[in-house]
Amino acid sequence: MKAKAVRRIGRRFPDYGWSWPTGGLDQLLKAALLSDEDAAAACAAQWLDENDIDLVAFREHRLLAAISDRFGRKLAGHSAYPRLVGLQKMLWTKSRMAMREAEPALQAMADAGCMVMLIKGASRIALNASAQRGRVAHDIDILVRPQDMQTAFDVLRDRDWQIASGVSPQYLRTRLASLRSMNFFKGNFGDIDLHQLAYDGSQRSNEDDLAIWRRATVAEFSGVSVLVPSPADRIALAIAHGGLDAHTHSDWLVDCTVAIRDGDVDWDVFLDIVARRGLAAAAAVALSYLALGIGVAVPDVVLTRVLAMADRTGLSRWSAVLQAKPRTDFGGLVWLSRGFAKQLRLKRKSGRLQQEPPAKAWRGRLAGRKPQAAPAPLVFSQAIACPEKTGDMMLDVTVRIAVPPVRRRIEMEINAGDEHIARLRAMVISRSGKERVLHFRGKVKLDGSRQALTLEARPSRQFREWNDTAAVATYGALPFQLLSAEFSPVG
Repeated sequence: MKAKAVRRIGRRFPDYGWSWPTGGLDQLLKAALLSDEDAAAACAAQWLDENDIDLVAFREHRLLAAISDRFGRKLAGHSAYPRLVGLQKMLWTKSRMAMREAEPALQAMADAGCMVMLIKGASRIALNASAQRGRVAHDIDILVRPQDMQTAFDVLRDRDWQIASGVSPQYLRTRLASLRSMNFFKGNFGDIDLHQLAYDGSQRSNEDDLAIWRRATVAEFSGVSVLVPSPADRIALAIAHGGLDAHTHSDWLVDCTVAIRDGDVDWDVFLDIVARRGLAAAAAVALSYLALGIGVAVPDVVLTRVLAMADRTGLSRWSAVLQAKPRTDFGGLVWLSRGFAKQLRLKRKSGRLQQEPPAKAWRGRLAGRKPQAAPAPLVFSQAIACPEKTGDMMLDVTVRIAVPPVRRRIEMEINAGDEHIARLRAMVISRSGKERVLHFRGKVKLDGSRQALTLEARPSRQFREWNDTAAVATYGALPFQLLSAEFSPVG
């Protein structure tokens, strides 16, 4: 295929240059990525002259780690050098601790027969262990095949990894087939994102979901044999996960550059992924910046093809350009427009894979008639005795809950051993903080042998440590008194 000249990229909306990094972010990226060492070092020194490391965000810290790794003592003459070295060591230590927490779980998954693929930053470290000095990886992204999702989940559950959303393992285990990914944490540093699909719901391709496994290669991560995506897949994944996130983090561009400069990219595969997954506009922003702003050797024919694909995407191009623009460059109108564009994408990505069994929650309402029950200490779990009957029955549950003076959700579940029965939810709008008596009603199936169900309070999200009073009030599990639990025939 004969290459055409790359068209000029404008810096005004809706062309792709409008979303390129600017200002200090552009300086940091050039310091990390320019092939000219002197020019890159000058960008680093200028940024350090104009900014205080202690006052910038984690996005900048991640790039500073890459810059410190690149230049080392070449920046020793700058007054910020000691702080820069300290920052890199701190970030490296946290990354290493996160890896150390994840290693036994990865090995256990492999031993249980799971095919484990590392994606995003962890894949780069698996290919080159020395990259961890400059690539922050405080969370480890793991991709498993859908048929291995339950095994991988059980490995994490059995090793006391906590589910970040606050739901019980029993509940989540019934929903595994409907979830693209879930987050777990353990201890002070362990953080694993478990995926059964590599891309979100707005970037679906059943064919490519299978092909990514065929193209993967073997690598080693802290002594564990794993798979990593092909170079083309690593670039596409970096753009898909980072290119529409307004540069919450920016080292995904470093990951793209490393993959390109390693020189083993199958660009035909990359173009096929971009077309199948609707990544053209995000890829146009990223690759045009790397090629024209940084000087990365993206083949002209590839960039021309990507731009042509993106130019044909209509209004979705505008949406992608808005979402790709760094959040530090937002004005008021851009904030509003980007928010609208992002909500449209979230609506497209929110489709469940499948939903078995039905997941409709029981909605709590203020009890019209309060059961007569003597006050008792509030608890976080309570047994509900089951009648010796079989089949579907209705269960009415009434509880007394002391609610903190905040707007929040109330989350409860009914479980039976390892089996999930029902999820109970209520919303508290008022900040009065008054005690509430709530009534829940739903259908349960009895088998005649089960003696009891367990009603338990759940947090609406999890934290590593519950040492913040405001967080406990807003998200913590709320103790309750079970006032009544009555079974009745259906209908």
